[in-house]
Amino acid sequence: MSTPASQHHLSPAFPGRAPWGTAGKLRAWQEGALNRYLQEQPRDFLAVATPGAGKTTFALTLASWLLHHHVVQQITVVAPTEHLKTQWADAAARIGIKLDPDYSAGPLSKEYDGVAVTYAGVGVRPMLHRNRCEQRKTLVILDEIHHAGDSKSWGEACLEAFEPATRRLALTGTPFRSDTNPIPFVVYEEGNDGIRRSSADYTYGYGNALGDGVVRPVIFLSYSGNMRWRTKAGDEIAARLGEPMTKDAVSQAWRTALDPRGDWMPNVLRAADQRLTEVRKGIPDAGGLVIAADQDAARAYAKMVREITGTKATVVLSDEAAASKRIEQFSASEDRWMVAVRMVSEGVDVPRLAVGVYATTISTPLFFAQAVGRFVRSRRRGETASVFLPTIPDLLGFANEMEVERDHVLDKPKKSGEDDPYAESEKEMDDANKQEDEADGEDDMLPFEALESDAVFDRVLYDGAEFGMQAHPGSEEEQDYLGIPGLLEPDQVQILLQRRQARQIAHSRKKPDEEADLVELPAERRPVVSHRELLDLRKQLNTMVGAYVHQSGKPHGVVHTELRRVCGGPPSAEATAGQIRQRIKKVQEWATRMR
Repeated sequence: MSTPASQHHLSPAFPGRAPWGTAGKLRAWQEGALNRYLQEQPRDFLAVATPGAGKTTFALTLASWLLHHHVVQQITVVAPTEHLKTQWADAAARIGIKLDPDYSAGPLSKEYDGVAVTYAGVGVRPMLHRNRCEQRKTLVILDEIHHAGDSKSWGEACLEAFEPATRRLALTGTPFRSDTNPIPFVVYEEGNDGIRRSSADYTYGYGNALGDGVVRPVIFLSYSGNMRWRTKAGDEIAARLGEPMTKDAVSQAWRTALDPRGDWMPNVLRAADQRLTEVRKGIPDAGGLVIAADQDAARAYAKMVREITGTKATVVLSDEAAASKRIEQFSASEDRWMVAVRMVSEGVDVPRLAVGVYATTISTPLFFAQAVGRFVRSRRRGETASVFLPTIPDLLGFANEMEVERDHVLDKPKKSGEDDPYAESEKEMDDANKQEDEADGEDDMLPFEALESDAVFDRVLYDGAEFGMQAHPGSEEEQDYLGIPGLLEPDQVQILLQRRQARQIAHSRKKPDEEADLVELPAERRPVVSHRELLDLRKQLNTMVGAYVHQSGKPHGVVHTELRRVCGGPPSAEATAGQIRQRIKKVQEWATRMR
């Protein structure tokens, strides 16, 4: 039987420091991770814990133990941003560890137990940090370790700087990276399929954290709409957000939606503010965050927020000292909205954030998980979070897979069906949403001019299921979902969503016996269907369309367009289970006639 972490202490304490301690009572997972470490005493330890679970508290508690027991003599914390250096130093100070967040070079003052630096800083002067590790026994805490794979130079610098370290603790709250850049000090194990995957020493996923009440349940509200833009060649294109398109069209439709001159963003911000008003009935200090793509968009969104709410939004434009101060001031206030460019997508602790608007075209699972992580930190049981996002298939997939635990994959397996023409189309969609170094996705898009956009409330996603209907902003159906209370347990959220959808179905039903004919039910009366069931139906439809294409010689796009014309309904990316089944039946009829 292992000794609880709370009993692994000796006395007397270090001079000038209380016996090794924590910022308070450890959560069960933190105690479990600490016990795992103390049992094995490894040189390298990787802890994967969902954003908002308390990785900082775990790491600093362990650091305090190692200092107290003379395993190490100093600490180096490596963080992604300048703001997070200060945040780490503040958190460490609360349990008696003094870190210098302004360290640049030279001897460290004896009043400090270590330093807090950035990955970029290590990349500039790796030998400085290597010398420090060689001179004194050092614990290196690598916060959000996936950043060490952002570039070859950063990874090499971390290896050079911290190879001599006595102990290394790696932390992450995300599914690592979507590329195959190896991450320093992470162990990769080869599976039966020949694929090498990262191996964590302790994992605490979102699903477990939700069950323990450590994080909030997240309700995703998705908005579609019609977009129109002009290409560099002068062609005007109209498309519906979320429908299958080429990678260029996807990015241009998405950017058209986020363009401040259109109607999509004002309508979504207005809906998000209504949701915030409802949440603040139960959480009076609840705040909202708009994650913008760039500074110009952030300023424009802040202006919209002021016009909608009558109050000024806090604008965070860059990762500078002034920006950190604005984040801290917003965190301590009861102001409604903050608008920021990327920097608060990771690690920044503003526990009162409860409503978010995802207004950027970055679409990697890593960034999405970190962005949503800003809203899930729970202060008391029952708090819910709400995130508004555009109807983009990748984002909907990420939202529906919040509880999926992932590892970093070094080898990319060959997908089944890669030789299928439609699979190639899907591959284009995947490629459209991959960025080089995870940092952003704004640099490589073709020039275009956004002309107009509108917003349509599309659906609510929660716990792998989809609810709701397509309705214009301000409609009774949209208001029904915006009015969900801000204080609910996870199971209560599910029950309430099911009840509201049932009420809407009953309200729209014309004949009592129509319930049996699910194929013919319109979108606003669809039953609850899980994301995976919908995905299977869409794959079945795509396979059948691909077979019919080979049989008929018609292009994929022509076949899908004809199916929509004959059967009605939106693009397949937005179609309900009943609508997809109807199209499957129709393409079967066409194929049979050609035999």
